[in-house]
Amino acid sequence: MPTPPEPVLRAAVRWLELLPSSGVARARAILTSGRGSGGITATQYETAYDWLARSGLLQVRPPCGRIEYAVLEQTLISDAPLWFRDADLLVRDPDELPADAVRAAEALGLSLDEAYACVISAWGRVDAEERKRIGDAGELALAKLIEESTTASVEHVASYSDGLGYDLLVRRGSYRSHIEVKSTTRRNRLSIYLSRTEFETMLRDADWQMVAVLLDRQLKMLAIGTVSKELISASAPADTHTHGRWESFRLDIPAEEIEPGFPRLATALGADPPGPLLTNAASWRQMLLETAGSTPEVTRRSAGAVS
Repeated sequence: MPTPPEPVLRAAVRWLELLPSSGVARARAILTSGRGSGGITATQYETAYDWLARSGLLQVRPPCGRIEYAVLEQTLISDAPLWFRDADLLVRDPDELPADAVRAAEALGLSLDEAYACVISAWGRVDAEERKRIGDAGELALAKLIEESTTASVEHVASYSDGLGYDLLVRRGSYRSHIEVKSTTRRNRLSIYLSRTEFETMLRDADWQMVAVLLDRQLKMLAIGTVSKELISASAPADTHTHGRWESFRLDIPAEEIEPGFPRLATALGADPPGPLLTNAASWRQMLLETAGSTPEVTRRSAGAVS
C-alpha cells in the first residue's frame, strides 16, 4: 500500500501531540479551527485520525522521543510498501532509502539518517515476529509430514526447550535424527539465523541435520531440502579475541546449495511410499525456476536506491 500523503502524515503528528492532554472532541476543534489547522484540511485530519486508529497508534501511546519517529515506523509497518519486506537487502544505508520513505521523512521533518534508523527499527520488529510465526509453522508442518510419511515418532522439543540445539527429535528403534528446522515463505532466498548453541550442537552431534522448509503465504508446505554441515561451518564467523564471542549469525543460503527433499531420512525410516516432499520430486530449485521473474521490479531513486 502507498504511504499516506504528506498532509495526512503531518496531521497524524498533530493528533498525537494534542490527544494526551485533550479529548478527541477538543483536539478536533483545535485542529480544524482556522488558527490551529496548520494548512491541513478537516478532511485530511479525519483521514489521519482514521489511519491512526487502524494502525494502533491511538491505542498505544508512542514511546518517549519524537512522535515523528513513531509515525514513520508505523507507516512502514501498517502500509508495508513492496520493498519493506526485503529492506535488510535493499536498504543498507541512508542513500538507498526508497523514494516513498524519503518523501514521508521529509514531510515529517526527519533527516535521511533518522529515516534510515526508523526503517531498520520497523523492519526488525516485523521480521522478528514474522520469523517466529513462520518458524513455528514450519516445525509443525515438518513434524506432521514425517509422522504421516514414516513409521517414526517425532518429538517437538523446541516447544519446551530452546537449549538443545535442534527443534525435532525423530526416533525409530535405534535410529535418531536431531533436526534443526529453518522455514521461509520466500522462494528466491533462504536467510537463516543460527545461534551459538545450534552451531556448536551441529559440530558435536552426528545426528544433527538442518532442514529448510518452504511454505506458501497460507503456511502450507511446498518443499523441503537439507543444508550441508560443511556449508554452515565454512560460513560461520570466527571469534577473534578472548574478550568477545559471537552468539548468533545470519546465513544467506543460495537455492542451489539446498539439497532437494530429505531422501536419507525417508530411506532410513522406511517411508512407504516416501512421498514427493521427502524425496526430490518437489525441488526447491524447481520452485525458484517456476517463479523466476515474478518479483516486482523496483525503481531507483538515485545510484543504489530503490523505490
